[in-house]
Amino acid sequence: MHKKLFSLFLIPVIVLLISCGDKEKPEIQNQNQISNKTPVEGVHNVLVEDKLDASNYSYLKVAERGNSFWIAVNKMEINPGEYVIFSKFMEMKNFKSESLGRTFESILFVDDAKKSGTEEQLKSPHQNIVSGKDASVNVEPIKNGYTVEQIYAKKSSLEFKTVKVRGKVVKVNENIMGTNWIHIQDGTGKDGTHDLLVTSSESVKVGTTIVAEGKVVKDKDFGSGYFYNVLLENSKILVE
Repeated sequence: MHKKLFSLFLIPVIVLLISCGDKEKPEIQNQNQISNKTPVEGVHNVLVEDKLDASNYSYLKVAERGNSFWIAVNKMEINPGEYVIFSKFMEMKNFKSESLGRTFESILFVDDAKKSGTEEQLKSPHQNIVSGKDASVNVEPIKNGYTVEQIYAKKSSLEFKTVKVRGKVVKVNENIMGTNWIHIQDGTGKDGTHDLLVTSSESVKVGTTIVAEGKVVKDKDFGSGYFYNVLLENSKILVE
């Protein structure tokens, strides 16, 4: 791991430890030293099995591919049965939490955790989209662009081409793997082809209408069950 990146991960961890009031200094392990049971670099979408709140942080027991482990995140409203997505983390060995009065043999301090859905919403491993088509969305297609449904239908011929699409933002996950994950709908398509993922360095708010211009990528597998039939990558965003 590059020293600069390691430092970026280390700073929020130090702040987190001070804020929690956990006095014992844990042994710091970088991501190349973690055990075989600990997630490696990349996007992880994990099921919450248990939750312990302490001060401004939540300790979550999570499961991924049959393996259970603990993570520490900024305090969030989340319940067992829901999912958390993250990509930036650091493992701590034999970490003693004074506020909880227990020692974790291993725990991941996560810097970018986001709530990603429920077990029911994410039970399909084939395509990760926003569950359900919003019947109220009816966005006029942009001239010389494509609709969401057309991008799905023509994904093979459009692959690696830069296209434009207009849609309403229905979900945003920010700062995952260094980019923002934006879901849009325009009223076209059936369940499964109605929701399009757009990745971008630009931030947008749910409910806004945008024009996204990005490269079409099909059958993208980020790992951990995060598979997309089609998406727009590294997109430029125009908020209307």
